[in-house]
Amino acid sequence: MSKSGLLLSLVVVLAAGSSAFLGAQDDAGISEKLGAQVSLDAVLKDEGAKDITLRQLIDRPTVLTLNYFRCAGICTPLLNGLVDTLNRMALEPDKDYRVVTVSFDPTDKPEVAHQKQVNYLRQMKRPFPPAGWRFLTGNAQNIREVTDSVGFRFRAEGDGYIHAGAIIVLTPKGTVSRYLYGIHFLPADLQMAIQEAAAGQVRPSISQVLSFCYSYDPEGRRYVFSMTRAVGAATLLLAGGWVIYLLLAGRLRKKGKA
Repeated sequence: MSKSGLLLSLVVVLAAGSSAFLGAQDDAGISEKLGAQVSLDAVLKDEGAKDITLRQLIDRPTVLTLNYFRCAGICTPLLNGLVDTLNRMALEPDKDYRVVTVSFDPTDKPEVAHQKQVNYLRQMKRPFPPAGWRFLTGNAQNIREVTDSVGFRFRAEGDGYIHAGAIIVLTPKGTVSRYLYGIHFLPADLQMAIQEAAAGQVRPSISQVLSFCYSYDPEGRRYVFSMTRAVGAATLLLAGGWVIYLLLAGRLRKKGKA
């Protein structure tokens, strides 16, 4: 096998290892379903306790976030990070895109969703109509239909949930176009993802592992370093570095012989 072929094979292995690592957190994580259809007909509740489906909302590129409203972990930092990104984007809310936040906690109620909507819209530094960011709740079955359709897996632990930090960009037809991981997002990255979704494009994701290196300790109310997760991330990085070293060493030997 040529060196370029070897490199490609190892990159594929590393990508697969990254995906497996993300999915190995006690069944909490994200199994990407790029090109899949989000569950458009699961009946949820809007901020006024009226029945609503995603089909009624997704008629333009949509940024989907999956959170729960009493989360003591990454939900608030993620939504705050999204607010900061939206404030710095040139695209027009409710015209070029829409944001939909669905709580995956069946105990969350519409009145709490309404208050969340009010609070986050107050943080916007630009005109942002309520129709541009919706906050939805639902029962356990319908929530699962939505989360399963986009590969979002969460696990109850204590009085909270273990889950990943990511936003999901959907096309105007509700197709999964892109996953963006973490709690902070570059405006250029999100804007490009929205524009690609508008064109119906599906793009692969990168940099999935590092968002799992830290977890939230609700007792101490702080972020703590996760050794298991960090070892997995370090293993992938070291393997990638070894591949690069082998390629560079081979080139140097060729130059030496010449």
